[in-house]
Amino acid sequence: MNGEQEFDYLNVIPLVDVMLVLLTIVLTTSTFIATGSIAVNLPKADEGEMASTASMHTVVVDKSGAIWLDDRKLALADLPAAMRGFNRQTPVLLRADRDLPLQGFVDVYECVKKQGFAALSLQTEQP
Repeated sequence: MNGEQEFDYLNVIPLVDVMLVLLTIVLTTSTFIATGSIAVNLPKADEGEMASTASMHTVVVDKSGAIWLDDRKLALADLPAAMRGFNRQTPVLLRADRDLPLQGFVDVYECVKKQGFAALSLQTEQP
């Protein structure tokens, strides 16, 4: 014998544990990104650019007219106070359900616009 010990087995349990954790993180993150946390049927538009949502604030108005600011439910009257501390150069993405009455959308749009943000975008779906 030359003093080297042979490998009897390879312990793969720690590798499997790490891979399962990584798989769970990837699946959870991709599901959240793909669907978003609040279900809305977006209106359709033929063209448009999709900006990166990583560094923007999101205002969602669902079918019932409920308003969500970055996944926090708010009343329309509380929206200006909630946005007061935000940087005005940060883009704001407005997602509204296509079945929402037009006046409900306009009220939210005007409320956000009056806050003085440099960029206000409306998210739509392509048909």
